[in-house]
Parts: sequence; C-alpha cells; structure tokens
Amino acid sequence: MSDEWNDLAARVAGHAQNYIDGLTRLAGGEGGDAILPLLLMEVAQVSLAGTQLGAVQDVILQGNFEPPLGEDPDIDPLRTALAVRLGPVDDYAEVFDPYKDTAVTPYRLSDDLTAVAVDLIHGLRHYRAGRPLEALWWWQYSYFNTWGNHAGAALRALHALVAHTRLDVVEESTVV
Repeated sequence: MSDEWNDLAARVAGHAQNYIDGLTRLAGGEGGDAILPLLLMEVAQVSLAGTQLGAVQDVILQGNFEPPLGEDPDIDPLRTALAVRLGPVDDYAEVFDPYKDTAVTPYRLSDDLTAVAVDLIHGLRHYRAGRPLEALWWWQYSYFNTWGNHAGAALRALHALVAHTRLDVVEESTVV
C-alpha cells in the first residue's frame, strides 16, 4: 500500500475518532446550550474527510473482499442520548435524493448522527486491526452509500437550526 493511501487512512481515522468522541461528549451533556453549533462543527469536520474520500480514485480491495470483523458495537444508547438532548428539534424533513427521489421524507438528527458514527466505527475497526486499505475502502463505499447522505442531511438541518437561532430575533422596540 502506498504512503499516499496510508496518509489518507490516518487522516480519515483521525477525523472519524474526533467525530465519535465529540458526538459522545455532546450526547453526554457537554456543550450545554451550544449543542447545535457544536454538532454543526462536528458534522462539518467529518464531512471534510468524506469529501477527501470522494475526490480520490476508487479504493479496490484485492479479491474485492472485505475481511470479517464480527459485530459492530451497539450505539443505540448514543442515539437515544442524542434524541433526548435534541428534544423537539430532533425531527425534521429532508429530500433524500434531489435528482431521483424528490419526495419529502421525515428524518431524525439523532438517527443521522449515529448512522455516520456506525460507518466510521466500522472503518476504524479495520484501521485498528492494521488494515488501512480495508478501512479506506469501507469509509469510501459507505460515504457514497450511507454516511455521506446522512452527514449532508444533518449538516443542512443543523445549519438551519443554528441560522434560525441567530437570525430569527425579535426586533427591539425603539424608544423615542
């Protein structure tokens, strides 16, 4: 495997771990009332890793075979904690594919954020097992197939929420 692939795998692994750590801290209550802009930052940063995966040539595994890892960890407690923290802003509407499926679909931020985490964790397991090419293959494949869409949808929803909190202010009355 080339140094270029190793370097990319290390960068994506760093982004993936930072995202998972940040998501876990925010779900646990860190960040207080700033949870929305902090989640926006986490999703934006991990999306950078995804765009890097989208900009490189396709990663092809020898024999087109992914070595088995066993079951991925259950992160439903993380999803549940995020849903509680997000409360009434957890549910939102999204267009899944603006070119093929233009129907509005109900989404949940907590589902999107943890769907990204699940795919990143799976790749991290390959990476930590000393298989950086398999990790890159998984991250790239799942970026196009799953987590890229969930990250993009969450990014749009979080951006809208943060923008509304900053721009939808009540005008102060002028005293003459």
